[in-house]
Amino acid sequence: MSTRTSLRHLGVAARTMLLATVVLGLGYTAVITGLGQLVLPGSANGSLLRSADGQVVGSALIGQSFTDADGAALPQYFQSRPSAAGTGYDGTASSGSNLGPENADLIASIGQRQAAVAVADDAATSDIPADAVTASGSGLDPHISPAYAQLQVARVAAARGLDPAVVSAIVAEHTTGRDLGFLGEPRVNVLELNIALDAAQR
Repeated sequence: MSTRTSLRHLGVAARTMLLATVVLGLGYTAVITGLGQLVLPGSANGSLLRSADGQVVGSALIGQSFTDADGAALPQYFQSRPSAAGTGYDGTASSGSNLGPENADLIASIGQRQAAVAVADDAATSDIPADAVTASGSGLDPHISPAYAQLQVARVAAARGLDPAVVSAIVAEHTTGRDLGFLGEPRVNVLELNIALDAAQR
């Protein structure tokens, strides 16, 4: 193959790569980003949630803790399920504990969590749902079960000086049923629920 032919092939390859970079790397990305902003802006921007005063307080897709500076649960807020992601709800370290059901450390941590929930919510150990004491597979689950939410109603109502029936009604408003009526389980987004409680008392 002559030098001229080689240079011609090299030029074609360079132009093709440049065109593909512009069309696929820039054009495609711009189109998809634009469509996302137009059709589903909330999802495209991370499903961010804002407090009543307009401040971003988190994402509907990622759980977070509701504790004080010392790590103690804030009684006026519904508590999320435990997290094994990093130091807790770390989006860069999404994972479960990978501990089996017979692991001594897991059994001990479940026992400690059960004791803490039993005291905080004045509940019998047998009445504490599994999601109150075990982490999700991702460690970032933003939801709890309706059963765990109801277990916390009395504590939250007392801490806020509200009628438990009012708090239960807010829980019901923020309970999502099964997807398509049969997929998954009913669930409550903890951050959305806590934002609604704060807004109700403004």
